[in-house]
Amino acid sequence: MRTVAGRTDHVVVVGAGLAGLTAALHLAGAGRRVTVVERAGLPGGRAGLHEVAGYRMDTGPTVLTMPELVDEALHAVGESVADRLDLIPLHPAYRARFADGSALDVHTDAAAMEEEVRRFAGPAEAAGYRRLRRWLTEVYRAEMHRFIDANFDSPLDLLSPELARLAALGGFGRLGPAIGRFLADERLRRVFSFQALYAGLDPRRALALYAVISYMDTVNGVWFPRGGMHAVPTALADAAAGAGVAFHYNAEVTALERRGDRITAVRTSDGTRIEADAFVLTPDLPVVHELLGRRPRRRLRWSPSAVVLHAGTTRGWSDAHHTISFGAAWHSTFTEIIRDGRLMTDPSLLITRPTATDPSLAPDGRELHYVLAPCPNLRTGPIDWDRIGPAYRDELLGELERRGFAGFGAAIEEQQLITPADWAAQGHAAGTPFSAAHTFAQTGPFRPRNLVRGLANAVLAGSGTTPGVGVPPVLLSGKLAARRITG
Repeated sequence: MRTVAGRTDHVVVVGAGLAGLTAALHLAGAGRRVTVVERAGLPGGRAGLHEVAGYRMDTGPTVLTMPELVDEALHAVGESVADRLDLIPLHPAYRARFADGSALDVHTDAAAMEEEVRRFAGPAEAAGYRRLRRWLTEVYRAEMHRFIDANFDSPLDLLSPELARLAALGGFGRLGPAIGRFLADERLRRVFSFQALYAGLDPRRALALYAVISYMDTVNGVWFPRGGMHAVPTALADAAAGAGVAFHYNAEVTALERRGDRITAVRTSDGTRIEADAFVLTPDLPVVHELLGRRPRRRLRWSPSAVVLHAGTTRGWSDAHHTISFGAAWHSTFTEIIRDGRLMTDPSLLITRPTATDPSLAPDGRELHYVLAPCPNLRTGPIDWDRIGPAYRDELLGELERRGFAGFGAAIEEQQLITPADWAAQGHAAGTPFSAAHTFAQTGPFRPRNLVRGLANAVLAGSGTTPGVGVPPVLLSGKLAARRITG
């Protein structure tokens, strides 16, 4: 494995998101002096926090899987999840609701899920679920340590017994048909393939190896941290500070000083100049390219975006933490948002009610909801969100009313609407928080690498580089970046 050249005694990490914090912990655990520079006033990056009138709204991801990766980062400095976080397993992980009025609780316990599938779709589908669960587990085992938790220097690094095993499992076929080998019920197929959208892909076209995301959700489990998702970066930052990592908040990096093929210092918006031996850069790829003063060598395909409505309400509607509300349409919705650049005419929505698990996130007697609607990114669909945003919010509220959330709009007392225009203003390419899509040409060793061409002491981390999008991959990207420095 290639590593950065020269001394690495002092490392500057640009960005205190999950990737930067994980890199800082692994570097500190390996004996490096680490300084983290963050433009915001608190850690988190995408996993931020918005507080208003007693509501604590997570501004980024709401689904936590693979908490062992958080534990691994904390262990680097001699701590653990048990020291820093109260993680609550969600049962069910999701509740899926369908346009025909049926509903399915998605359990991560094998016996409970088998019984739920039997109730929902009959014994043949329950048997198919058992086979699917075994297949998902085998795909995960073939991928995790060789393809996901791995640095690549060349596509030749793929050549391994695990590659042969993944091919034998059908990992290089298409996800939709792969799930269909086990399940005939179209509703169940959705439950085990919608996760492809996390990777920016239509399940019909996604590689079957992305079933690993379904494994993370439906087999390994879903958790929620008491205090909200922002508790995770807070815990990582506190542990890092306790291990001697220095943090500079409210300091946006505006320039990189270079000498030959090495970065020598960063300069920030508050006039600070920090010298170091090596640098981990975690902003979105276009921001990194701007700092480096170069154009990207390749044109990337960006994932779809999302409209998010944060709503503090006077009541709740469901006892589930996460509800996936599927529209009657399915394949056409991906065509609309990925190919045609249009809003979904029959949307599928993720509705999260964090106060179902942690009531302290809202004032007494109040509830907090997070409604996510996938939508085109700004490159695919150049929608005027300043004009369309409020009207689309009203459309979503009407859709929720029709799907059993009667009185949702009238119950809102605090709200925040986030559109692709807002994501773009935060520096996210194409107005999407999900970065580059995981097409074959943007997967594994073909994804933008975490070593920076032409620089001997710079490494990338975050969702735009190895291994990719989502909380678990981003946590791993920080560890992989640290490994490029520590060897």
